[in-house]
Amino acid sequence: MGKSSHVTRRGLLLGAAALAALPRSGRSQSTDTVRWSAGTAPPARRAPPRATDCHFHTYDAGYSTAPGAALTPPDASPEDYKALQRRIGTTRGVLVTPSTYGTDNSLQLASMKALGPENVLMVAVVAEDVPDAELKRLDALGARGVRFNLPFPGPLSVASLEKLSPRLAALGWHCEINMRPQQLEAAQDLLLRLPSRIVIDHLGALPADGLNSNSYTIIRRLLDKDNTWVKLSGAYLSSRSPYAESAAITAAYVRAAPERMVWGSDWPHPTRKPDDKPDDAELFDLMANAMPDQATLQRVLVDSPAELYGFPA
Repeated sequence: MGKSSHVTRRGLLLGAAALAALPRSGRSQSTDTVRWSAGTAPPARRAPPRATDCHFHTYDAGYSTAPGAALTPPDASPEDYKALQRRIGTTRGVLVTPSTYGTDNSLQLASMKALGPENVLMVAVVAEDVPDAELKRLDALGARGVRFNLPFPGPLSVASLEKLSPRLAALGWHCEINMRPQQLEAAQDLLLRLPSRIVIDHLGALPADGLNSNSYTIIRRLLDKDNTWVKLSGAYLSSRSPYAESAAITAAYVRAAPERMVWGSDWPHPTRKPDDKPDDAELFDLMANAMPDQATLQRVLVDSPAELYGFPA
């Protein structure tokens, strides 16, 4: 019995060492199937401890959808998301209330509780005239920002940014902004004068000309203002695997302001059909391979989320 145990332990140690020595480009084999995610292998790049996925959603048909909701994806539960965490190696996360539910944040709040509020915070959606008491309630429950998802019909507009930004700044919250390129161009002067932090999600939703676009130039101006962050999420929204265009955009943002980048999976990828979901491990590696060194990867996945959302360092 003792000899057998010794051999088994030695074999396990050797196997672990071999896994740790995998090259950056290698993808180990796995059978970790995750709902609403293609592929089964983990990322080639290992996530550091306390790595944070700063953008994901949950869906549940038991919750009422907002009138006129453009997206009504199938159910995606906290338990489904835990499987994604096991696969890609993140332990912290930020739920974002999707447009499906309008200003009803109750599902994301319930999901945050199920996932562990010590490790999961959220970005809410509110009405422009939301009472201060409601903002304080959401703050106490773990909300750290408001999403302005402007390509879709909803309760907020570009004008709402100017009205809500000072109130959010007083709470230490940020405005998370999803805009189409033409919306961004029209709103650039307003964005430059907002007092709160701004988070541009989904790589800024750049148009086909990418780094040569007016949108990229505007976002670079915002980054120079020091209160703007970019969420390195949604690489699959504007390009297909192997995501060469999105990889170049990600790398350019990281070069510009590595200290104000965060990453998000955008699971369960609500704009994609159930049989056309991206591989989340591939998307994680795209982001990780854009980092010039391990210290920057640590900054993007751990330190910057702690600074932006208030996770313990």
